[in-house]
Amino acid sequence: MLERGGPEARAVSGLSHPLSGGAVTVGITGAPGAGKSTLTSALVGCIRAADEPVAVLAIDPSSPFTGGAILGDRVRMSEHSLDSNVFIRSMATRGHLGGLSLAVPEASRLLDAVGMPWVLIETVGVGQVEVEIAGEADTTVVVVNPGWGDAVQANKAGLMEIADVFVVNKADRPGVRDTIGDIERMLSLRTRDGWRPPIISTVATTGDGVDELWQAMRDHGDWSVQSGQRDLRRAKRRETELRRMLEVRLLERAAALASGDRWTTALSEAASGRADPWDAIDDLLS
Repeated sequence: MLERGGPEARAVSGLSHPLSGGAVTVGITGAPGAGKSTLTSALVGCIRAADEPVAVLAIDPSSPFTGGAILGDRVRMSEHSLDSNVFIRSMATRGHLGGLSLAVPEASRLLDAVGMPWVLIETVGVGQVEVEIAGEADTTVVVVNPGWGDAVQANKAGLMEIADVFVVNKADRPGVRDTIGDIERMLSLRTRDGWRPPIISTVATTGDGVDELWQAMRDHGDWSVQSGQRDLRRAKRRETELRRMLEVRLLERAAALASGDRWTTALSEAASGRADPWDAIDDLLS
């Protein structure tokens, strides 16, 4: 319902909103091929070993035919499909450049409202615009690989600014120490509210290092609560979401105005030169 939008989505949102606020949302982001899905699956196993329920919103590319999610992430997490305390949903980007559909904040809130203590949001992996995930999560995990590139490229991608925890995945490959060194050098130039992102080495396919990642996520959660940063981040998130909703409503209004007799008249007046195009639009809006 939330993905479809409309009156049903607004009703669901209205019911879930007052019941939310207890879940911790974790964004898992990084370039395509970094192993985010495999790492997320391993992390789900770690969380379940602690006997805590967990939900995953896997943001997939949209099908060019149906607009739906391609479902690659959900296939890679099939080992958890029979666990009633794990919820996995593939959601389509639907062309949204940030790799996040507009329904993601609503879906996170709904999962929170029904009692999921952890909501993992795994992004599609779309390069520099991955930074958008930082606005949707309490904790942002950035996943890179050995040989990820020099420090300039790391900074250019914006990932250095949004990471609360760094993961060097596929750490059984050569170049791990160089990659960690690159990240450490960039972190030495960065100051951010007293939190220094830890760098965790993992091999998601074997589970190595995933326990350390799980602990680092909890450590950041504790720090963000004690420092007040979680409340600040959530307040900013609400503001961003409200702006998005406003934009959607205005686009709906624009679509409604761009039809009918008044639109035909405005188009004719502007096309003939009898009216300035801006004046025609002002008349339409008024």
